[in-house]
Amino acid sequence: MNVRIRTAVLLTGGLLAASAAHGQSTTPAGQNPLDVVPETMPFSTPYGAPISLEKAQAVVQAAIAEANKHSWPLNVAVVDSGGNLIAFARMDGAQIGSIAISEHKARAAAKFRRPTKVFEDAMQQGRNYLATLDDIVASRGGIPLVEDNKIVGAVGCSGATGSQDEVVCLAGAAAVK
Repeated sequence: MNVRIRTAVLLTGGLLAASAAHGQSTTPAGQNPLDVVPETMPFSTPYGAPISLEKAQAVVQAAIAEANKHSWPLNVAVVDSGGNLIAFARMDGAQIGSIAISEHKARAAAKFRRPTKVFEDAMQQGRNYLATLDDIVASRGGIPLVEDNKIVGAVGCSGATGSQDEVVCLAGAAAVK
């Protein structure tokens, strides 16, 4: 019994020490990490000319090929650099509710010039103010499409888990490079 108590105390102490170390940041004690002013602008990839229909369709086809490899029926949307829908496909059996979500993920990735996983991560870190911003979707599965170091559009996938959606989007995005 004494050994169990000591083991429990040691494990609890170790967990507390690990969580305290994990919670530390490079900001001074008591300073909100959001108050830190970065030297460079994050997510500042410039916008380029809108993706062509031909390239948008290639993104959709590459995403569908990846989804088919795993038997994941998804909705795939591609928007241009302004967030306007260019190409869309609903795979057989993909859930209807995810049609709009795939488009929303693509628009958010294009408008905010970052993968939607960034918003998901921020919400999980307690940055709930993101829910007050227009057009945010805090779910992975939206990836900007970059060509010649400029954002030409974005791809959004929905219908599976966020991680599955993201895998399929990355395969689609690879078709642009």
